[in-house]
Amino acid sequence: MAGTAVFKANNGFGVTKINEGYHPLRHRIARNLSMQHPKQRSFGSCEKAYYTGLLASKKQVTHPRFVQKCKAEVAEAADSILLNNAPVEEEEEREAGEELSRSTLIWRAAKLPMYTVALIPALVGSAAAFQQSGQFSLWRFLVSLASFVIVNVWVNLSNDVYDFDTGADKDKKESVVNLFGSRELINNIAWSLLVIGFSGICCVAAAAASGRSVILSAFAAFCFFLYQCPPFRLSYFGVGEPLLMLAYGPLSTIAFYLLQSRTSELPISGTVVWSSLLIGFTTALILFCSHFHQISGDRAVEKMSPLVRLGTDKGSKVVKFGIVGLYSLVLALGFFQALPLPSVILGFMTLPVANLVVGFVEKNHKDKSKIFMSKYLSVRLHTVFGAALAVGLVITRILAPAAAKLVL
Repeated sequence: MAGTAVFKANNGFGVTKINEGYHPLRHRIARNLSMQHPKQRSFGSCEKAYYTGLLASKKQVTHPRFVQKCKAEVAEAADSILLNNAPVEEEEEREAGEELSRSTLIWRAAKLPMYTVALIPALVGSAAAFQQSGQFSLWRFLVSLASFVIVNVWVNLSNDVYDFDTGADKDKKESVVNLFGSRELINNIAWSLLVIGFSGICCVAAAAASGRSVILSAFAAFCFFLYQCPPFRLSYFGVGEPLLMLAYGPLSTIAFYLLQSRTSELPISGTVVWSSLLIGFTTALILFCSHFHQISGDRAVEKMSPLVRLGTDKGSKVVKFGIVGLYSLVLALGFFQALPLPSVILGFMTLPVANLVVGFVEKNHKDKSKIFMSKYLSVRLHTVFGAALAVGLVITRILAPAAAKLVL
């Protein structure tokens, strides 16, 4: 909305209208500040005029130049509060949340875009198996993927349950527990889904005669448990990113790779290990970016996420250098032939999405009303980057006969 907002400033001698360029949150803060009792505010000249009222005439105080000066000081104070994430900003965010429909909140609670963290390890692991052996079983892929998605539903639901217990989700309207009002029911559903999902993975592992895939999947589930469940709750100590990098990276991706075995287990190659580490990194980036708009809530319950420790300014630099490191590693892996050339080329074609993430975070890391979108941009990067790696691995296998002829 564009235009000019008008609010009233009480300068101690009367009410004066001040015009200010419209910014919804800034205007609200400025209005609240200007309407405070003069003894409760400290705006330099405005306050001084009140306490020297016996010497200053009403005409002087209401002079246009003085009003303009008060206007600037109120605006400056409002900007300061806006940039420092004051409680007024949180109040505005809560009011905005109250206007959301229940269907919108349920959509947010479902977190459907986030389930790419289950899809991408399955794609890359299965593509690596095809690149290694030419083997691919569609039914194993679909059943194991569906089972892993169910496990991820357990992760999300139990996370809501335990964040509800600690109070971290007290004001989070899209929390499943807050939406449906039954902590015990959600908790029971969550743990039932873990049993169902893990059982599905075990069935596929039995068909593939792969005991190691079951062990890796069990360790991945244990990492999820350490991440959010009592008595550990390691995410509250700021180590959630390494845990999820390990769980969704090497543990899950290599497990999906082994689930494509036929008569005997596939050998674990350097290509699948390095590919899994890259996928783990982009998954950890999603979690890191999800903390930007939750700093005040995390700090209130002593959840020491990396952004609580670093602040948004340093956090934005971590995102930038992390993405630079990601693509530098891809280039190095291609140079040393640890990653096939098609995967390297296609991986670098995702750079525009990576630049979008970096630019958005650098520009909006102090704006809580916008920065939450960085999580979804990171999901987009994770998805296209993982798909690029997987397609590159498949192309490598398809082109292998032609490449062998050229060598001969």
